[in-house]
Amino acid sequence: MTELDSSSLILSPIGYFHTASGERYTASRQPGIGGSTSGVVELLPHRNFEQALSDLDGFDRVWLLFQFDRNRSWKPKVMPPRGGVKRGVFATRSPHRPNPIGMSCVSLNSIEGRKVFVGGHDLLDGTPIFDIKPYVSYADSFSGTRQGWLDALDETSEYAIEWTSHAQERVEYLRDSWGIDLERGVSCRLQQSPYPYPNARIRAIADGFYELAYQSWRLQYRVCDQRAIVSIERVETGYDKETLAGDVDKWGDLEVHRGFVGCFSVAKPDVAGSVL
Repeated sequence: MTELDSSSLILSPIGYFHTASGERYTASRQPGIGGSTSGVVELLPHRNFEQALSDLDGFDRVWLLFQFDRNRSWKPKVMPPRGGVKRGVFATRSPHRPNPIGMSCVSLNSIEGRKVFVGGHDLLDGTPIFDIKPYVSYADSFSGTRQGWLDALDETSEYAIEWTSHAQERVEYLRDSWGIDLERGVSCRLQQSPYPYPNARIRAIADGFYELAYQSWRLQYRVCDQRAIVSIERVETGYDKETLAGDVDKWGDLEVHRGFVGCFSVAKPDVAGSVL
């Protein structure tokens, strides 16, 4: 019997994850945070995985082990979305790791053949899945444990998301006319941390006033830390006049933006929020 080579390890996916979140900035920061995100693990055929799923349907939650397949590099220190201080990568949940392996505890909704339907996830569409394990509270839950640097942060609540009438009218138009739910996705992005950090696609416009680039849309908002409130004031197209008038439709939503511009004024606000 030969010894296994401990210097390397080859993992093969047992299946792939399917969900509406295809870009990193649209996914939840952590599983169970940011609303009822649903998805499905589709296991590979001809591997007897149907038998491997026997008895799993009696559990409420499962662990998914997966690959951070969008990342090509890692750094020993990273900037988490909370706290504003660089931390050692092993003290964070950053996806930029020496070995790009992730794990998420998600709710198990149902099982149909080789498909495992889950909720409250933070994975992207097409993510390779390495393993599925049941969550068992007697082994996986340790109440009262220390949480390192997170214990020093204010854990009282997430930021509440408010929409002005100006912004609410526009997200309702996109939802009702085009089936685009900006409200859920944007709330998920901002309720944990509304401030700029790497890959957040957030820029500061003025003191307490920010802009989020979400998909091809731009949302401008104010932050009140004393009340832990994010107030979204404006929703605008992210396309300039040349793009709107052109024929190049890179993201397949040019018609949506033209309809949006036709319905609403798109005058840009100044840093104080008034329309110029």
